[in-house]
Amino acid sequence: MAAHSRGQAPASSPALSDDPLAALASLPGVTEAVDSVRTGVDRVYGHRIMRRRSNEVSSEAALRGARGSAALAGADWELEEVRRRSDFGVAGEPRTVGAALRLTAEAGQLLSVWRQSPLRVLARLHLVAAGRDAADETVGRPRLGAEPVDEPLVELPLPGAEEVAGRLDGLSRLLLAGSEAPALVTAAVVHGELLALRPFGSYNGLVARAAERVVLIGSGLDPKAICPGEVGHAELGRAAYTAALEGYVSGTPDGVAAWIVHCGRAVALGARESTAVCEALQRGAA
Repeated sequence: MAAHSRGQAPASSPALSDDPLAALASLPGVTEAVDSVRTGVDRVYGHRIMRRRSNEVSSEAALRGARGSAALAGADWELEEVRRRSDFGVAGEPRTVGAALRLTAEAGQLLSVWRQSPLRVLARLHLVAAGRDAADETVGRPRLGAEPVDEPLVELPLPGAEEVAGRLDGLSRLLLAGSEAPALVTAAVVHGELLALRPFGSYNGLVARAAERVVLIGSGLDPKAICPGEVGHAELGRAAYTAALEGYVSGTPDGVAAWIVHCGRAVALGARESTAVCEALQRGAA
């Protein structure tokens, strides 16, 4: 994947017709979404607190991002509850929150592998999410045959295992070929495709949002991981999230554009959240 300053594509590209991801940047509303994200990201990166306390901002963004991702997976805890708890090994919501925390911590460690093998990274993310269930033979690989999927909050038709394998391979080839698409476009497509496919038996939503994070960090748009899109996705709400995903799955230009724009709003809200964190740190209130 080509990396550009703040994850943006050049103004023009002679190879645009051979670059399906870059072609999506011309869909209605996408340019405006890309510009809005860039403005929000530049604002937080330019904040004076980032000069000396960027690690604190990154840590707080990771915590808030994990909380947001877990909320979309059905474990909608208050931030302070996530902050104080340590018992994430049990079943149910604590396990979901623990998986989200582990994935958020792992995402930034996988950039070099992502550039060589996105599918290996996805397998690793699922392994990390599964935690103590890693010994299960279905963990860390796409589902086979009629293996079930536990993803109750995404109720779209489930593609068969053969289609999943083919589309994952196609996505990997697309990413490895590189693109001049803005980082937002690439991240939204990776996120949407993984949610549409639900390639693993569990934790697909958490993995999809972590993969979006990997793209945003690795592209250079958000190298310090301080603009957690998961925060924005949660703030916009599960209903809007699933409605936008339905647009992506429809495959229509308007539907795909609406999904990219939705992801852009989420990242912009994540940037706004970290700007507020910077302001609080500057006031000594955090």
